[in-house]
Amino acid sequence: MNYNEAIEYIHSIKWNKSRPGLERTKELLRLMGNPEKKLKFVHIVGTNGKGSTAKMLSTIFSEAGYKTGLYVSPYVLKFNERIQLSGEMIPDSDLVEITEFVKEYADSMEDHPTEFEIVTAIGFEYFSRVGADIVFLEAGMGGELDSTNVIPAPELVIITEIGLDHTGVLGDTIEKIAETKAGVIKEGTKVLSFATCAESENVIAKVCHEKNVPLYNPDFESVEMKDASVDGLSLNVGKYENLFVALTGKYQLRNVVAVVKAVELLRDKYEISDKALYDGLKNTVWHGRFEKLSDSPFVITDGGHNPQGIRAAVESFKLHFGDEKALIVFGVMADKDVESVVSMICEIADEAITVTPDNPRAAKSGELVELFEKHGVRATDGGDAESGMRLAVYKANGRKIFALGSLYMYPQVSKIFRKN
Repeated sequence: MNYNEAIEYIHSIKWNKSRPGLERTKELLRLMGNPEKKLKFVHIVGTNGKGSTAKMLSTIFSEAGYKTGLYVSPYVLKFNERIQLSGEMIPDSDLVEITEFVKEYADSMEDHPTEFEIVTAIGFEYFSRVGADIVFLEAGMGGELDSTNVIPAPELVIITEIGLDHTGVLGDTIEKIAETKAGVIKEGTKVLSFATCAESENVIAKVCHEKNVPLYNPDFESVEMKDASVDGLSLNVGKYENLFVALTGKYQLRNVVAVVKAVELLRDKYEISDKALYDGLKNTVWHGRFEKLSDSPFVITDGGHNPQGIRAAVESFKLHFGDEKALIVFGVMADKDVESVVSMICEIADEAITVTPDNPRAAKSGELVELFEKHGVRATDGGDAESGMRLAVYKANGRKIFALGSLYMYPQVSKIFRKN
């Protein structure tokens, strides 16, 4: 098996006909020798902010000298981004070797594991083999029945912002989704919750009480913005003054406050200096989250794709550019609340170019044109994401370009600006 064959094997496995549950993952890991039981985890679940939070924490712990695992999804440029050790992607050779190892056991199972279950097993095996000191583990779309939930009680559970997303799978109310996310809480852990609405807060507090688990909340009132630019944010968080964060979306303010609180909660077991905290935030790189791709033309991209994420992206644009309007490049999955997100985007749109992201679940660009025009914004069908971005560059005429929506757009919209 070579690298391309390993990736082809992973992507060839379908999930839509599989029964929900953890039994397949547990069986596969048992056959593999339960690598997850040799690891320590911080388990991160929620609707928005999981990846940024995980990346900032993993960078801070790497700065502190720990062998730090990071497991995230989706990737934006290369599959290996999903499994990282101290900021470095899993090497191709290790990915191939471990995929072959996992495949032997997976193919022997009567109920074959799904793609996400296979990838999770690969991640656990890799982190176990390299002796990771701690793994920052981002759940997939769920919580209770997410394959990441087979781990022992983690050092900390972080529950980020909860919103209405994947409602067909997780439930159609905030309470139902919060209950699903809270299903990762186990006796012997502690919980840090972003919960900002009574519905989710009550559910999480109830589960923590039932499990006899301490519950903490970030002090979002402790943050003071000092300066905001497209190159980073300068802020104070409580006693930590003059923090610089290389991530620029306004929504990162809340993530940073939670990250600072998480570091404080983890200091009872890990030595994390203030210097590691400062350096980790300054050195965090996270593609596709209000990221500047180019100065000329001026291009920003953001992976907000559900109403909560799009609202955050729109507010970030307003923070940096006031009442200025942008030439929008937009694509999204068809299973999202598309009309709601389009209406939000129109607040900052001078014109829109719609695209179809490279994914079978993508909404068709031609259908998106009608939604923008319904809200009074002139729109053009740009076809695929790369073609749409090239059209935007041609039509920009001094306007800022804001490419937002699905992260599946990122490889194409960033292609013409990348140096390699």
